[in-house]
Amino acid sequence: MININLGCGWRGFGKNWYHVDGGDYEHLDSSDIFNLPFDDNSVDLIYASHVIEYFDREEIADIINEWKSKLKPGGILRLAVPDFAKIVLLYTKGHDIKDFLGPLYGKMEMGNDTIYHKTTYDFSSLSGLLKSVGIESVERYNWRQTEHSEFDDHSQAYIPHMDKEKGILISLNVEGVK
Repeated sequence: MININLGCGWRGFGKNWYHVDGGDYEHLDSSDIFNLPFDDNSVDLIYASHVIEYFDREEIADIINEWKSKLKPGGILRLAVPDFAKIVLLYTKGHDIKDFLGPLYGKMEMGNDTIYHKTTYDFSSLSGLLKSVGIESVERYNWRQTEHSEFDDHSQAYIPHMDKEKGILISLNVEGVK
């Protein structure tokens, strides 16, 4: 099995994963999320948690197409992004805007640069994007039922923060099949 964690940050998922991130962490196998060193049709799972919102909508389809080319037929592309619909709902129900600045704007140091989110998604726009590049059977996934559920990452983002039992998930977790 070849499993890739794109934009993994400081979270290492273990030796059964190929880790890619622009940061400087010991567990990284690569820093290039654009050119994965795998043959086409060879990867079982590509996972990117809170990564694609850092790219313009005009460029993300090409990036996802590159990732898709590496997936085996039947391979899974699994994405997590801030859930704009949930964020808006919670905001209109009285949550403070400060609760959502990180998920909406994503300010992060990356080498010598500071990067920010360039867009946001709801289920319709994200599933439409995936279907437009040929990803099929697009649906929400439950992070608790994944190979990486034991690793706390942004796919497990809740309001109130870290309240995974009573809180509201503000990560839109979607996967599809090549």
